[in-house]
Amino acid sequence: MVVLRYQRHGKKHQVSFRVVADTKRSKLDGASIEDLGWYNPHSKEFGLKEERIKYWLSVGAKPSNTVHNLLVSKGIIEGKKIPSHKKSKKPQEDVSSKASATEEAPAPKAESKPEVATEEAKTEEASEPEKSE
Repeated sequence: MVVLRYQRHGKKHQVSFRVVADTKRSKLDGASIEDLGWYNPHSKEFGLKEERIKYWLSVGAKPSNTVHNLLVSKGIIEGKKIPSHKKSKKPQEDVSSKASATEEAPAPKAESKPEVATEEAKTEEASEPEKSE
């Protein structure tokens, strides 16, 4: 199966990508079938061989999510962009745990009030015998 994907090039903090047609099982750094363009994420510049990309798509090549989004923004493919990162379920759990924490929070406050009342009652009892003398 042929896939259209990015191939990383450049220095450590000066990354650029090549858009290549490659077999799905091949290494990312290995030789590719065909070089179809380039993309520089820092300057947001890119150059694509539109005719060759359309050819590979007609043959049955599938683009990766990020390449698909680039092709949609360029107008080569029609459709919606695909989210390249999946949302984690942890934020939803945090919201539910905060909601349960707010439900539990009033209960300790209610318990603390009777303790204060019992302390006041003890101080009143202790002060009453002094008045009787």
